[in-house]
Amino acid sequence: MIRAPDSTLNVNAKAWVSLFVMTIVIGVLLFVPAGTIHYWQAWAYLGIYFIASFLITFYLTKRDPALLQRRMRGGPTAEKRKSQRTAMLLATTGFIAAMVVPALDHRFRWSRVPNFAVILGDVLTALWFFAAFLVFRENSFSAATVQVAEGQTVISTGPYAIVRHPMYAGGLISFIGTPLALGSWWGMLALLVVLPALIWRLVDEERLLQSNLPGYTEYSRRVRYRLIPGVF
Repeated sequence: MIRAPDSTLNVNAKAWVSLFVMTIVIGVLLFVPAGTIHYWQAWAYLGIYFIASFLITFYLTKRDPALLQRRMRGGPTAEKRKSQRTAMLLATTGFIAAMVVPALDHRFRWSRVPNFAVILGDVLTALWFFAAFLVFRENSFSAATVQVAEGQTVISTGPYAIVRHPMYAGGLISFIGTPLALGSWWGMLALLVVLPALIWRLVDEERLLQSNLPGYTEYSRRVRYRLIPGVF
C-alpha cells in the first residue's frame, strides 16, 4: 500500500475539520437567532448541507486533492485584488444574512412560507451542490479565489458549455433556495447584497481571465452567456 505524502494527508485532515467546523457555525447562525432548536426547516437545510459537503469532500480527497487544497484557500482575506476582497466581503455578508434573517423570521413570525416552497428551496440547495460537483469534476483549477494558476487552460465542456461561470450560477441558485428552505420570504432580501457582489466579482474575474488565460477571449465568443442562459 502506497502512503500519501504528509502534505496530502494534512490537506485532507484540514478539509474534514473545516467541514465539521463550518457545519457547527451554520448551526449556530440558524438556531441561536431562531431562539429554539424546534426549527425543522433549519434541520433539513443543515442535513442537506452536511451530506452534500461530505460527499464532495470525500470525492475530492480521493480524486483531486490539488483542487481540494485550492478550494480551502478562500474568503475575503485570501483574495489578492482589492476589488475581489470587497466583492467577497459583500458575498459573505449576504451568505450570513441569508441564514440569520430567516432564523429571526422563524422566531418572530414575520412571514409564512408554505411547505411546498420550503421543499423547493431544499431542492434548489441540493441542485447548487450538484452544480458545484459538476464544476469540480470538469475543472481542476476552480479555486475559491480569483487567479490564473500555472498550467491552467480554458475549460469549455460540461457546465462550461452552457455558461462561462457555472459556479456563480450555482451560487445564485443557492441564494434563492436558502431562504425558501429556511421558511422565510424576508430572507430573499439577502439577494440585494449578493447579486451586485456576484456580478462585480464575475466581471472583474473576466478581465483577469481575458488578460492572462490564453484562449479565454475565443471561448467567450463561443459561450455568450456568463451567468444565466439567454439573459446575462
